[in-house]
Amino acid sequence: MSRALATTPSSDPDQLPAQLDPARLPRHVAVIMDGNGRWARQRGLPRAMGHRAGVEVLKRTLRHCSDWGIGALTAYAFSTENWTRPGEEVAFLMALFERVLAKELEALERQQVRIRFLGDLEPLPEGLKVLITDATERTAGNAGIHFNVCTNYGGRSELVRAARRLADRAARGELDPASIDEELFAAQLFTAGDADPDLLIRTSGEQRISNFLLWQLAYAELHITEVLWPDFDTEALLAALLDYQGRQRRFGGVQSGVQNGVETTP
Repeated sequence: MSRALATTPSSDPDQLPAQLDPARLPRHVAVIMDGNGRWARQRGLPRAMGHRAGVEVLKRTLRHCSDWGIGALTAYAFSTENWTRPGEEVAFLMALFERVLAKELEALERQQVRIRFLGDLEPLPEGLKVLITDATERTAGNAGIHFNVCTNYGGRSELVRAARRLADRAARGELDPASIDEELFAAQLFTAGDADPDLLIRTSGEQRISNFLLWQLAYAELHITEVLWPDFDTEALLAALLDYQGRQRRFGGVQSGVQNGVETTP
């Protein structure tokens, strides 16, 4: 597994809330941002307003993770199943992605954020694909938080893609099938190069992972909150991190410890 691929960067003591232990922060946080539509419906607003509010929450969450010393944030923005939503909503979401990315790219560069878009990007609108390529290339060398935006992403399709890539190499005689192990398989995933998520946050009370990071979440701690994503404020993020820091992570063993901020199994 890729638990040891990266360590958490040092957090800024002036930014980190006093309740958090800087030595026990998750290196990688994943979020399923659920509840935008319900949030809007409760307020008598169109669903589009919920998605707009959700973007602002994601921006704030990214900023906090960066300021507090968390190395990576992966957000489930658009799943392969989301294409079944009403056409006008899908069109709005694609346009929203374009507007937000075009508007925020300079700020991401200044803040040294490295952004990647994970998933099958081919079906996306051409204008969005151009912006994604530009953003990925312009931020590739940034030294700050890794920000992964899962777009047209599905966990099962990611695993099938990885298996096919390894099978193609084996068929060409470039790879001995007997040499395929977890590390080699993980290197074919969209998240290659990042540590697996230590913490998964799902908002709106839903208790499932919805085809998200099926391989990478094998040992993640799960934090389920009833808070709808547009209401996921600083206190809600802090509560999730405190919940995480209260867990004993054994990775299938009996006892765990902390060495240099990374939980280990004897």
